[in-house]
Amino acid sequence: MINDFASADLARHINDETKEYSDIPSNKKKGNEAATNLNNKILYLEQSLEKVKKLSTSGDEEKEIKALSQQLYELVIPVYKNEYLAYAKLCDSKGSQSAKDEIINSIDQKYGARFEQNFNALMEKGKAYAQKNNIQVNWGQ
Repeated sequence: MINDFASADLARHINDETKEYSDIPSNKKKGNEAATNLNNKILYLEQSLEKVKKLSTSGDEEKEIKALSQQLYELVIPVYKNEYLAYAKLCDSKGSQSAKDEIINSIDQKYGARFEQNFNALMEKGKAYAQKNNIQVNWGQ
């Protein structure tokens, strides 16, 4: 759900929520689709963070994985609530491409490297833990 954070894919996906197709009448937009969908994603991320916080951990590895996961959610949620929501509203209002690009570039510059570092650390620990404990996981690859 957050692996596309600070990426062109996420920006494109948010913007695509605003596209209309004239040959599909049921596709008529209300003008708030991008923001609405992003707000739903934010709610999901907040619920996921609460679930992570409630996880019980017994070993050091589990505690570290939980802490890394919590850090990752706590990094991205405020960005979704602020920068990405501003971007979504700009998409909904058919704002200029240069203004949209500025927001997306700012997100990447401010948060991209830290997100990638935290995400990779979590995946590395998670994969090692899964292998050590013989847990079958589809890592999306």
